[in-house]
Amino acid sequence: MNRRSVYCKLPAVIMFCLSVSLLPVACQADMYVCSDGMGGTQFTNAPTGQDCKVLTSGQKFASNPRRIFQFSGGKSPSSYDTYILRIGQQYNVDPYLIKAVIRTESDFNHRAISRKGAQGLMQLMPGTAEDMQVGNPFNPGENIDGGVRYLRSLLDTFDNNLVLSLAAYNAGPGLVKRTGGVPQIPETLDYVRKVLIQYRAYKARGG
Repeated sequence: MNRRSVYCKLPAVIMFCLSVSLLPVACQADMYVCSDGMGGTQFTNAPTGQDCKVLTSGQKFASNPRRIFQFSGGKSPSSYDTYILRIGQQYNVDPYLIKAVIRTESDFNHRAISRKGAQGLMQLMPGTAEDMQVGNPFNPGENIDGGVRYLRSLLDTFDNNLVLSLAAYNAGPGLVKRTGGVPQIPETLDYVRKVLIQYRAYKARGG
């Protein structure tokens, strides 16, 4: 089995951005969550005879989300638009995708800290922040720059496969490579679903 066929293991990838260049694209069709008959979950836009349900914003995969924030408040989401647009253009990453990741990761709370130690708007782990040369992860501009550069590196690693890149952002690229697809981890499945829904919503309303 070649790498491309392995990467297409989850058909959801096909619909949303299997070979996304991250230039603005339309994504209007419904997406579905299907049982693969072996205890796993698949995302797809073309349901077959499997047990499939329309993907909705209220659907849950994880009962205990990882992100628990120590700080509340922060700036309004629109106040980051300048950073997001400039950095997105610089690294060729769709600004709507960046906003979707930030919304899912921290809900635009630039002081957010997870119980695992991820920090700031794009929830950078200390090691990742160091690799991306982010001196202050709570500085919105630095955090977005580092987070987008990391996301860009994942997109390059996974041939612009958006779903696998998002799974790697959540679960780590090593695990995604070892499993040959989106790891069947409730948190990761839920994370990918949430980002895709937010991304589609931002694109539909233009911000």
